[in-house]
Amino acid sequence: MVEPGERVLLLGPSGGGKSSLLRALAGLLDDDAGEAEGSLLLDGRPAREVRERTGLLLQDPDAQLVMSRAGDDVAFGLENRAVPADRIWPRVDAALAQVGFPYDRDRSTAELSGGEKQRLALAGVLALEPGLLLLDEPTSQLDPSGAALVREALVRSTGATTLLVEHRVADVVGLVDRVVVLEPGAGVVADGPPAAVFAARGADLAARGVWVPGREPSATRRPRTPGAPLLGAEAVRAHRGVPTAPVDLTLHAGEAVALTGRNGAGKSTVAAVLAGLEAPAEGRVVTHPGLGGPSAPLHRWPARRLVAAVGTVFQSPEHSFLTASVAEELLAGPKRDAAADAAARARSEVLLDRLGLTAVAGANPFTLSGGQQRRLSVATALASAPRVLVLDEPTFGQDALTWAALAELCEELLDEGRALLVVTHDEAFVQRLADRVQVLG
Repeated sequence: MVEPGERVLLLGPSGGGKSSLLRALAGLLDDDAGEAEGSLLLDGRPAREVRERTGLLLQDPDAQLVMSRAGDDVAFGLENRAVPADRIWPRVDAALAQVGFPYDRDRSTAELSGGEKQRLALAGVLALEPGLLLLDEPTSQLDPSGAALVREALVRSTGATTLLVEHRVADVVGLVDRVVVLEPGAGVVADGPPAAVFAARGADLAARGVWVPGREPSATRRPRTPGAPLLGAEAVRAHRGVPTAPVDLTLHAGEAVALTGRNGAGKSTVAAVLAGLEAPAEGRVVTHPGLGGPSAPLHRWPARRLVAAVGTVFQSPEHSFLTASVAEELLAGPKRDAAADAAARARSEVLLDRLGLTAVAGANPFTLSGGQQRRLSVATALASAPRVLVLDEPTFGQDALTWAALAELCEELLDEGRALLVVTHDEAFVQRLADRVQVLG
């Protein structure tokens, strides 16, 4: 039971059903979407009958944006709910200001970064002024200032009953009245005021993968000595609407470089260029002998050579999925490199185990939770054993245990002499892993 006006923080391991619960409360799960028991009632009525009372922010903002211009996208929900025309644009402008959206209404949604799309999607939800606010990882792709704005928006959404899924627990625990911890197969394993739940069950919940303030995984970096250079950028600029600032950096064997900066600075675009997926608009990408491969520019390398040299984890992991099962996905890269032999299969099984995906090996990648999809994209990037890894927000949607597993795996890769470029807003991950930090823009 959630009382009117109550703010509840949903916690639990990755894949525990938190996002599914929010979708069900928004009335978006069909009867044939899977097994279901019990009932979800809003003011005594089935959730699907009162969808107009709820506002849902999805984990993936791309799945929520429908219009080509930012203002039109925020107005879309209001128009569908027959809000009078003279009231629509003041509410659109107020919502955009509330989330700190940095452009005017006419900004093309196709030119937005992942974090900017997340702000826009949240503005579309807040403009509806819903009675029930359902927020799934609302700050996961935001820079620190953007995340702070969203938390302020949550505070100002007075009167709305709120269910929040968030892994930045320490930042939001003071904004909620109650914590509910879910676990697959067990349902609710803890429920109550945050201080009481964490005081009584902190050690147990941390062992289950819950982010418990004061019991987070270690963020201590191990000292390393970088080796030979593998990949570099010389005055590289990338263009997706607005040109990025020039980037100069070199990735060495056994070294991790974190690429940070505000939302919209072009971090993901630069990462795509350094991964050989796009040509630089200016400057050049330098490949050193240790990387292997042809002498041509990296973006002109044959796919089978590129996949063996540079592995990429996209900001939206589903953009990289090619097959109908998790197990097949891990062999897609090695097959392109003509290396789908017994060693490649053995490596894929190890990756499945290390990243907690063995139980879903036969599942379609698109049916996984957001956190599971992220770990699968990391596993597929590693399956071809590349010398360089370009990871875009690799810790998005991870519980404490899977976060630690990703960090440990990255450390082992560095020990093997691989190089990592990590695009992230996760300050703890930067602290634990990065030998150098480069701020873009």
